[in-house]
Amino acid sequence: MPSASCQGVWRGKAAHKNPSTVHAWAGYVPTSSGSRAGSPGLGEAMRKLVRGSFPNKPWKKLKSMVHWSPCVVSFRKRCPWVQLTGHAGNFKAGDLGHVLKKYCSNEQQCLERLGGDALQPYVPAYYGMVQHEGECYIQMEDLLSGFDNPSVLDCKMGARTYLEEELQKARQQPHLRRDMYDKMVAVDPCAPTPEEHAQRGVLKPRYMQWRESLSSTSTLGFRIEGIKRASGTCSTSFKKTRQPEQVVEAFWDFLDRDRHLLMSYLGQLQEVRAALEQSEFFKAHEVVGSSLLFVHDKTGLARVWMIDFGKTVPLPEKQTLTHRLPWVEGNHEDGYLWGLENLMAILQSMLGKQASPLDTSPT
Repeated sequence: MPSASCQGVWRGKAAHKNPSTVHAWAGYVPTSSGSRAGSPGLGEAMRKLVRGSFPNKPWKKLKSMVHWSPCVVSFRKRCPWVQLTGHAGNFKAGDLGHVLKKYCSNEQQCLERLGGDALQPYVPAYYGMVQHEGECYIQMEDLLSGFDNPSVLDCKMGARTYLEEELQKARQQPHLRRDMYDKMVAVDPCAPTPEEHAQRGVLKPRYMQWRESLSSTSTLGFRIEGIKRASGTCSTSFKKTRQPEQVVEAFWDFLDRDRHLLMSYLGQLQEVRAALEQSEFFKAHEVVGSSLLFVHDKTGLARVWMIDFGKTVPLPEKQTLTHRLPWVEGNHEDGYLWGLENLMAILQSMLGKQASPLDTSPT
C-alpha cells in the first residue's frame, strides 16, 4: 500500500499507460516546423489547451534524444521533449503546467521549505504529493510551459556533486566497479592506474573524485551539463570543459550571441545571489548536485531557476557554511557561492564589462 504521506488524486489519462520515454523538466518544447510549432501565438494556444478550448494537436517528436540533468519524463504522446539524465521511470507527465517526479524525501522536504523562503521565486512551485500506479510522486511546476520552442542550458553548481556520506558509505563497503572503470576509460584511457587496468575496476570514491577533476566543477565551482537549442540540436560534450574560455564559447553558442539575453540572465543571477544571501534555507543546508536551469525563447523571454534538490541536506545542528571555502571532508562546504560568482564574472566579461577576477580556488 502507498504511504499515507503520499495521498492525492492521480488525474492522468489512460493514454499515460505503457509510456515511452521522452523529455522532461519543464514540458513542451515545440519544434520550428509544423502547423503550430514555433508560431507566434503558441503561448495563447497552450493557454487554450489548458482551458480546453480546442483539442490537442499532434506534435513532431525530436529525433535527437540526449542525456543530461535534471529529469526524465515518461509520456506516451508524441511530444517534442528531450530526454534528460536520470533514472528511467523517475518522472511522469502531469497535467499541463505540472510534472511528476518520483518521491525523494530530501527533495520533497526542500521544496516544501523553499515555499516560504527568499528563494521561492527561483525554484519550481511545489504542488504536493500524488499517487500513480501505487507509487508516490512529487508534483511540481513545469518550467517550460510558458515558453515558445525554448533553448535550455543546465549548469550544475558547486565544487562537488557528491555528498560526504556517499564517500563514507563507499569506503565502508568498498568494491571494485567495472561500470565506473568503463566510464573512466571511455573519457581517458590513461586515467586508470596500472593496477586499476589489471583489475578492470575502480573504487567509487576514486571515480567520483576523478570525475569532478575533469571539468570546471573543480576549477570554477560549476559545470555545464548540457545544452538544447531551439533548432533541436543537443550537446552534452562538456565533461572536459574546464577553462573560462571554453565556458564563454559554450554560452555564446547557447545564446546565439544575443547580448540582450546575456544581460537578462546576468541580471537574474544577481537577483538569485541576493536571494541566496537572504535565504534562511541556504544558510541551513548543504547544497550539492543542484543546477541552475537557463531557459529562453525567440520572444526574448528568459528565466533562471534553481532545480534538483535530491542531494540537498540540512547541516548538522549549529553548523554554518560560507558556501565559498574549499571543501575538506567534514566541513560540508559546497562551493555554491564560489561557483555562482565565477559564473557571473564570466558572463560580465562576455559583455566587455570590468569583472571581478576569477577565483580558481575557493577561499
